[in-house]
Amino acid sequence: MSRIGKQPIPVPAGVEVSIEPDLVRVAGPRGELTERVSPEMKVEKNDGEVIVTRPTNRGDHRALHGLTRTLIYNLVVGVTEGFEKRLAIQGVGYRAALKGRDIELQVGYSHPVPIKAPDGIEFEVPQPTQIVVKGNSKQAVGQTAASIRKVRPPEPYKGKGIRYADEYVQRKVGKRA
Repeated sequence: MSRIGKQPIPVPAGVEVSIEPDLVRVAGPRGELTERVSPEMKVEKNDGEVIVTRPTNRGDHRALHGLTRTLIYNLVVGVTEGFEKRLAIQGVGYRAALKGRDIELQVGYSHPVPIKAPDGIEFEVPQPTQIVVKGNSKQAVGQTAASIRKVRPPEPYKGKGIRYADEYVQRKVGKRA
């Protein structure tokens, strides 16, 4: 039984939700987002709430039920508050710098690594060892943060690299005499 799928999605004031046969469009103060939904799922808008229902109790319908509800909820949160991911850089001489909208990483290579900001994504560098990725789309923010982390993932011996701010890197001992 999908407990998440049964929960109604509250639509705050100033947010407009339009439902088409297999597309949900949400517009709010931070912009507009769209998401394709399965035509099997029934999405309806009632009294400032969006409700997702499934046709049967089959396993694939139960899985789609919770997924569809969560995707629509992320659209509503994205156009009202937005999403952010924080990255931390560890290592001697490792740092990030903002160059216009883009960032430039110096993470132990012989050259700086430039990373362009995709549409709808903004970077902040509060300190040279911290990066904040912000945007309306949860998927785009997570994908951009993952591609930044992929430039130099944290290694287990000294812990050097780019990691999520809340990530724990399990350390290994290394050589013994």
